[in-house]
Amino acid sequence: MNTDQRQLISIVVPAFNEEAVLPKFHQTVAGVIAELPFDFEIVYINDGSSDNTLGVIKELRESDKQVTLIDLSRNFGKEIALSAGLQKAAGDAVVVIDADLQDPPELIPELISEWQNGYDVVYAQRTHRKGESLLKRTTAHFFYRIIQRISKIEIPEDTGDFRILSRRAVNALNTFDEQHRFMKGLFAWIGYRQKAVHYQRDPRHAGETKWNYWRLWNFALDGITSFTIAPLKISTYLGLLTAAGAFAYGIYMVIDTLIYGNPVPGYPSLIVIVLILGGVQLVAIGILGEYLGRIFNETKRRPLYLINEYLPSPEASGRQAADASTSQPG
Repeated sequence: MNTDQRQLISIVVPAFNEEAVLPKFHQTVAGVIAELPFDFEIVYINDGSSDNTLGVIKELRESDKQVTLIDLSRNFGKEIALSAGLQKAAGDAVVVIDADLQDPPELIPELISEWQNGYDVVYAQRTHRKGESLLKRTTAHFFYRIIQRISKIEIPEDTGDFRILSRRAVNALNTFDEQHRFMKGLFAWIGYRQKAVHYQRDPRHAGETKWNYWRLWNFALDGITSFTIAPLKISTYLGLLTAAGAFAYGIYMVIDTLIYGNPVPGYPSLIVIVLILGGVQLVAIGILGEYLGRIFNETKRRPLYLINEYLPSPEASGRQAADASTSQPG
């Protein structure tokens, strides 16, 4: 790459049914980056939206040559959409941010500054979560702390996807081809120099959140099963503990019958034991099923996503062409 060229920063923005907030989001981001001495591309990934999100992004692209559009063939989920953006981003560094304006674009200059100080991953860590229910804040609090304790990877607490990644960090992430992705864990797994920048999270500017409690539950399962086998170990210990308890109770029943006799059949206690053992077995089988299902999906080796339309910004096209030409043997 030409050393006289200004550094390119890619801003990756997954979008699913975000037509109500995208114009304001883009206006805010454009105002922030206009003051910075870098070239920028803003990579919008339309994740199979059912509203006019795609049309809004195309309108933004017509008025702003910094916009890159990735239109996925259907809804693949935020983690996959984010992965598509990272694989297509051409920047020397990549900022990841949601479109709902809960994460302030005004923090981007500070993230870039810390990246320039030599950090490969600079993540924005929340100190407050405005506009969210007590139940959501509580469950999020416990989720981050539980996965922190049971995982071998130190995943930062109260941290979303909002961050900046160096080019070598992005290249490392792009080598992963796993289907079930917990990006917050992958960001931590790659290591390198990482630093937190603190901020207060604002309420969503417009539109509705796509994360209902069912989606959050499945997201939590993906996070836990992707980065720890602790549930399998817990089911093993629970099975051993239950078996030991059942064995001890069996000895007690034999001794009690030999000493005192047993004129009344122990139907109630028998039913309780059967239900306990059956419940423990079903839980253990369910945990095994979660891991087995993920193994099944990984063995299919299907592509992570399919792209319906890819329209890179002129700046990104130029950088990609330059990188391709310099990679050719002379």
